[in-house]
Amino acid sequence: MNTTLIFWGLLFGSIGTGFFVYGKKQRAPVPLLCGLALMVVPYAISSVPVLLAVGVALIALPYFLRY
Repeated sequence: MNTTLIFWGLLFGSIGTGFFVYGKKQRAPVPLLCGLALMVVPYAISSVPVLLAVGVALIALPYFLRY
């Protein structure tokens, strides 16, 4: 396993935990689901560039899907 992959997985998992807690407290489904996805995605992706692309997209998604 690559050290860079572990680092990015830890970073995205931490951000995902924050999104998940925020979404749960505010009853907002988009941050909740993005946070859950950010916590799970690093386990399924084994390529650093793909992990970065998916992670950044999931972090930006709640900004664009506000309602």
